[in-house]
Amino acid sequence: MTLLRISHWTVLAVTAILSLTVTTPARASISVTDDLGNIITLARPAQRIISLSPHVTELVFAAGAGEQLIGTVKYSDYPAAAKAIPRVGDNRQLDIERIIALKPDLLVVWMHGAFERQLEPLRKSGIPYYFSEPHKLEEIPTTLFKLGQLFGTEKQAHIAADEFRQQLQQLTARYQNKPVVRTFYQVWGKPIYTLNDKSIVSDAIRICGGENIFGRLSPAAPVVGLESVIQENPEVILTGDSKTQTTSGIEQWKGVSNLLAVKNNNLVVIDGDQLNRAGPRIIEGAKAVCEALDQARNRRGGKS
Repeated sequence: MTLLRISHWTVLAVTAILSLTVTTPARASISVTDDLGNIITLARPAQRIISLSPHVTELVFAAGAGEQLIGTVKYSDYPAAAKAIPRVGDNRQLDIERIIALKPDLLVVWMHGAFERQLEPLRKSGIPYYFSEPHKLEEIPTTLFKLGQLFGTEKQAHIAADEFRQQLQQLTARYQNKPVVRTFYQVWGKPIYTLNDKSIVSDAIRICGGENIFGRLSPAAPVVGLESVIQENPEVILTGDSKTQTTSGIEQWKGVSNLLAVKNNNLVVIDGDQLNRAGPRIIEGAKAVCEALDQARNRRGGKS
């Protein structure tokens, strides 16, 4: 009887240990490489995320982690649920103390000159951060998948990435053999700012069969003169105006009657939030660019 009793309790103990092992498996750490080439490693999926750019906010929601966002910045207004997330600054100034007080386990950032200096205390705090700056449309699905890994939302991120990739493939197939349209993209009118070929906007123009006339300039956002634009004589002038900001000033070209873009009525305003934000909605901005360039081809009097 004693031997049977010992055997019985031994079996129970072993069963309990095995059950515990099955129900609480060890999760491997998560490692991905961001757009700066830095490797970000998390012990577990991020549950308290702060986004430091409107395009990042859109990526986080698309990747399935909107409910895990605890802070973001001004102009993070899409999707509608993003408007309710607490603000921790804007494109000029971050509230570093508030960011640290929120105790995020991951920052997803986009850096420009002002942010670079402000992020130094965040680096020292030890909060891990993922840098996001896609330069090509084909990088958006990859970004979505990487974020899904960091957030533990791989399934939804996969769905969003596949949908974007399919739309991009369709757009590329439709326009890759179209006649080239020389295009000027105006970011701002006074002074006249544009973007070079490293920008994702220029990549959208390229996919649509366009040529960025200032794409080869070395600054990412070069300032160009009025005479330079007139000399290049673009067939289309594009701009992306934001609903939350003032106009970029495309109207200034209407009086330059010798410009081909003016002669052919090819001054085009596109929703800047769709075209300038490197998130999933940029595919809609790209479609609008493609349609505008196709209209320009039609106005040549030939076949599109």
